[in-house]
Amino acid sequence: MRYLTESFLLGALRRGRRVEQFLGPCGPVERPGVRYVEVRPKKASYDVVLHTVEDAGHEGFMDLVEFPPLEPDDEANEFGRLLGGTEDPSAALALAEQHTGAERDRWVNEGLAEAEYGDFVCAGRPWDASPDGRPWPGRRRSPAP
Repeated sequence: MRYLTESFLLGALRRGRRVEQFLGPCGPVERPGVRYVEVRPKKASYDVVLHTVEDAGHEGFMDLVEFPPLEPDDEANEFGRLLGGTEDPSAALALAEQHTGAERDRWVNEGLAEAEYGDFVCAGRPWDASPDGRPWPGRRRSPAP
């Protein structure tokens, strides 16, 4: 089972483990990108970070953290855009869901968003829905015809 149940999700965060969610494609057709969000536990808080990166992978390379930012001139967001932070793990998840459209039942442990990206690549990079047929969480815009 790839996705974390609510209790495992909150338990991972309380133990200091990051969780993440692949949000799917974004950007214009001529410069496609992908988005993913993570919740990072810190000493006494939880940061929510959104990553918008170039869709630079293929079946042999799916390391999202190595992908360049979709907007290379935006140095402030090179390592993700901090959406906010909170002292409560449930509130951090709610913050991520509110700002990115992430879904509570689609969170995975750190590093597994790459597996989600791999499914996306192997399925031919579908724009309208994830490979399992569900709409992409919080997709912001459609490609130009």
